[in-house]
Amino acid sequence: MSDQTQLTSQMRDMVDKTIQRSIKGIDYVRSGSAAVGLTPKDVILEQGTMRLYHYEPMVEEVYRIPLLIVMATTNKGYLFDILPGQSMVEYLLKEGFDVFMLDWAPPVMQERGLGLEDYTQGFLPMCIEAVQETSGEADVNIIGYCQGGVLSLIYASTHPAGPLKNLVCLTTPIDMHQMGLFRLWSNEEYMDLDNMVDTLGIIPAEFISNSFEMLRPAQRSAGQMRLWDQLWNDDFVTNYRAFQRWGDETLPLPGEYHRDCTRELMWENKFFKGELKQRGNVANLKNVTIPLMAVMAEHDHIAPYEATKPLLDLVGSEDRQELVLKGGHVSLIAGPNAMRRMWPPVNAWLAERSV
Repeated sequence: MSDQTQLTSQMRDMVDKTIQRSIKGIDYVRSGSAAVGLTPKDVILEQGTMRLYHYEPMVEEVYRIPLLIVMATTNKGYLFDILPGQSMVEYLLKEGFDVFMLDWAPPVMQERGLGLEDYTQGFLPMCIEAVQETSGEADVNIIGYCQGGVLSLIYASTHPAGPLKNLVCLTTPIDMHQMGLFRLWSNEEYMDLDNMVDTLGIIPAEFISNSFEMLRPAQRSAGQMRLWDQLWNDDFVTNYRAFQRWGDETLPLPGEYHRDCTRELMWENKFFKGELKQRGNVANLKNVTIPLMAVMAEHDHIAPYEATKPLLDLVGSEDRQELVLKGGHVSLIAGPNAMRRMWPPVNAWLAERSV
């Protein structure tokens, strides 16, 4: 192909994409929110900010042990069910798992007094009992994501006799003094935690989302630039809108829970040190002796590798596996790379331990 022919082809492609951007840009502005979390499910338990979903099975034969996904408290669980064909929930259902999800709704002012104990010794045991009752099985597996993994580990360390059978922790920080900018910005020298909690009652979603955005302040602008460049690409736009919606729907937090997590977990690092107490019980990771898989992302800017790595050295489990993958905090869970890199090994690890 001559240089002139190649230049003509490139110019034609550029003009075509510019026209498509104009047409599809109008459609983008007019379109409503992205349709997410479409895998059929039932709400089987609801109490204030807590929701427990049970997904409809997709195969006739399922593994004996049901699987409970525990979502981080700052975000909605449909990250695991972002789009048809890109849904980890859908994938696990087709692989034969009986899938439940502990998800969260915005807390109301009456829930401002909910503390860390209410999550680890209240909501989690309540949901596990509901999973047992619904499935008819005594054993339960858990996949915990980020803070959902922390809650699951605290529960496991204070309930060493069961019924938790296997635990997968995804991007779960343990050494909070290795949380990078999060640790710096929440430093007790600069944050009047008690005044904020006592004044607000509920920590606003904007405070939480701005904390995330400050870790990578140019990320939103860069994403919008990529959107404009790819506005002609329907698949890109569909994915962008879904993940953008998820990012925009960050959840507020009960003030007391935020106080507990900041002071006891972040500042004093009690869980890492084995000094955290929950309703009189010491949450020592050495009490966790069940099979455990820890999945970490090399480029996680929210839960850095340095904060997540100590987990396997602290638990008492003999059956333990570390999986370190390329990717970030969200791309580890959802998207094309997650489908290839993370879902299959987690599925295989759980499958052989769920019969």
